[in-house]
Amino acid sequence: MKTSAVHAAPVVTVSPKAEKSMARFHPWVFSGAVRRCDRDIPPGDTVLVQAADGRRLAWGAYSPQSQIRVRIWSFDTGAQIDAPFFKRRIDAAAAARRRMPRVSPCTAVRLIHGESDGLPGLIVDRYGDYLVCQFLSAGADRWRDTIVDQLRGLPDIKGIYERSDVQVRDKEGLPQRAGLLWGQDPPGRIDVQLGQVRLWVDVFKGHKTGLYLDQRENQAALAGMAAQADMLNCFCYTGGFGIWAMRAGARRVTQIDASPEMLSLARENAELNGVDAEAMDYIAANVFEQLRAFRDQGRSFDLIVLDPPKFVAAMGQMNRGCRGYKDINLLAMRMLRPGGVLATFSCSGLVSSSLFQKIVADAAVDAGRRARLIQRLHQAADHPVALNFPESDYLKGLICLVE
Repeated sequence: MKTSAVHAAPVVTVSPKAEKSMARFHPWVFSGAVRRCDRDIPPGDTVLVQAADGRRLAWGAYSPQSQIRVRIWSFDTGAQIDAPFFKRRIDAAAAARRRMPRVSPCTAVRLIHGESDGLPGLIVDRYGDYLVCQFLSAGADRWRDTIVDQLRGLPDIKGIYERSDVQVRDKEGLPQRAGLLWGQDPPGRIDVQLGQVRLWVDVFKGHKTGLYLDQRENQAALAGMAAQADMLNCFCYTGGFGIWAMRAGARRVTQIDASPEMLSLARENAELNGVDAEAMDYIAANVFEQLRAFRDQGRSFDLIVLDPPKFVAAMGQMNRGCRGYKDINLLAMRMLRPGGVLATFSCSGLVSSSLFQKIVADAAVDAGRRARLIQRLHQAADHPVALNFPESDYLKGLICLVE
């Protein structure tokens, strides 16, 4: 895509309220904040965002079908949105990752985290010698070829694969898509090193780009509390929390997930790490139903991990989602032995840290248990939170000591 000259660029005029938001460098302009815009702007086109008095505010990507009508590329109105622009942003993101703390050794890292790296709608994860990309917005998708060309210049890359097969693209009017973008196809399984643990990554069928990298350091942190514990790992996916616990000396780990396919990969991950297979149980089940079954059986545990999928993806789901969080935490509290540890998470960005803590506190009250918060957990450092974009602070975790 070639950048249009400034005088020929489509123009979007925003409301005074949106202008104030942009003065704080928030990178989204919602549809309701658009006062005027040129007609028939193609999806993903670069537009000049201006105030009602004609002052230039920013360059952004236009998305006519999304509630987020414009995603900002740059607040520098003298900038050019072109191949060198994307090269600078990608190089800056890669350089930042070299300074970010993470478990060592580590061969899996989030290289680009969307708005937090100044590249709205773009996710790039690195697994060994392969990059896996998600183009989640009309703007990122429009510049897809240019972005891939710039990613090719990163050192020691054998292949770039796309996993844009996610529902969020539907809101942008984009088809879901997956496949090789450049270089060699990644192998069916990529063996990555995450500190003391190795995991297989399935970039073709795995969730997101293949692995939840945002929990990497949290798994390492919780392992320190797992020695001699009888652990229950709920929504275990490919078993990361459980394998870290076994490596740290857990007595027994029970892994629960709704997907038999992911549990099969969890078994392979356990084998890859040489942990005692006889000390690990795998249950393919609905977690809510299985927790109730355990409750009725009188099962108890020393350590329980709750790492559910996003329960609240839109404001209309808030009440139901919060009830879901309370239900699983209530069930877990009742099954913890005195002095047990609950590690509970929410990846719903719309659920604030204070609301999530209140939900867990209410669950403790209803369970008749005394719970003390001993540590807060967050997404990994390579999933940075831009201070001008609080929406990027989505993962919150609480480690609680339950009496």
